[in-house]
Amino acid sequence: MLQRNVAAVPQRSGTGSSDNPYLKHRGVRGARFAFSSVLAVCCVIPAGDGQNLVTEDVTVVEGDVATISCRVKNSDDSVIQLLNPNRQTIYFRDFRPLKDSRFQLVNFSNSELRVSLTNVSISDEGRYFCQLYTDPPQEIYTTITVLVPPRNLVIDIQKEIAVEGEEIELNCTAMASRPATTIRWFKGNKELTGKSEVEQWSDMYTVTSQLLLKVGREDDGVPVICLVDHPAVKDLQTQRYLEVMYKPQVRVSQNYPVQGLTREGEPLELTCAAFGKPQPTDMRWLRVDDEMPQHVVVSGSNLLISNLNKTDNGTYRCEASNAVGKSHADYMLFVYDSRAGEEGSIRSVDHAVVGGVVAVVVFAMLCLLIILGRYFARHKGTYFTHEAKGADDAADADTAIINAEGGQNNSEEKKEYFI
Repeated sequence: MLQRNVAAVPQRSGTGSSDNPYLKHRGVRGARFAFSSVLAVCCVIPAGDGQNLVTEDVTVVEGDVATISCRVKNSDDSVIQLLNPNRQTIYFRDFRPLKDSRFQLVNFSNSELRVSLTNVSISDEGRYFCQLYTDPPQEIYTTITVLVPPRNLVIDIQKEIAVEGEEIELNCTAMASRPATTIRWFKGNKELTGKSEVEQWSDMYTVTSQLLLKVGREDDGVPVICLVDHPAVKDLQTQRYLEVMYKPQVRVSQNYPVQGLTREGEPLELTCAAFGKPQPTDMRWLRVDDEMPQHVVVSGSNLLISNLNKTDNGTYRCEASNAVGKSHADYMLFVYDSRAGEEGSIRSVDHAVVGGVVAVVVFAMLCLLIILGRYFARHKGTYFTHEAKGADDAADADTAIINAEGGQNNSEEKKEYFI
């Protein structure tokens, strides 16, 4: 079969069949015309099962270098060649007939043909064939897949400046990628969920993800991040900082008295603090449900009453406003009698004295109980009687009875002692 194919190849004058590089594949280098004529023959070699050839698929990012390797498991010095997706010979052994200089020989031996392809583009994607000239011929293919990272990543925000409580729309677009990009959203460190749409243009994909976000004052200055997940690129992201306007937050604090009661005849000083975006431009004090007393002095954010009296009782309000809205904070004033704090301190002293006296009395009673207990413990069970006095000194029982009877006659001497 191989000889018949070779015989059909036209030969240039002066070059015999014995000089044909296809028949004498050890001497390829001096016969370029004859080799170029053989290309058509190579392309029609019937494919075997590729059982002796080994290769791997290649995935490469556009613009990078792809390496194709055709390896022989059990080499018998047969010819190895590499063909492109159009079945044009890239390398025949270590010779490159293809004019594309991006293909370069990396390694050639009886067991391997390894070729690199620089500056890979999408047009290079497809099947590349490894052929081994055995009997029968063998063929196996490897697939080059080209990845294209997104060309641009852009966030478009519906409103540059939002107002607290509004829902705004953000769109992130990843253009011209291959395969399609996955877009993820983050607000600070918290991941959010968006809705993506994919458009295909030829072999390229454009992905747009929409995010609806309800903003609050805590979101002001927080970054919203659009992050791309794509096999051709790492850590590709873009971000926009939120700008949120909100109405003032108002707080009233008591400067004097620092602690304790607000009593008649003493001064009272209050301060109002307001924060918002934009910063509040209008701030005022008022008395709720009544007119402000004439002796009250208001200076900017401060309110001063130099001499409190009970007619000053009531609720005092600080209001602040900006372009977004108005807020307020209240202070409830109750004026006590001038001696209210002193009577309280006297009562507290009296309570302390009474408590001390009670403690001393309890301690004294405990000590007395302990002493009495020890005394009774020492004399427990002592009992004396003079009844039958002298019976212990009798020589025998009869004498003892006589002595005891004699003792009974003397009734005035019979006594008992019990302790």
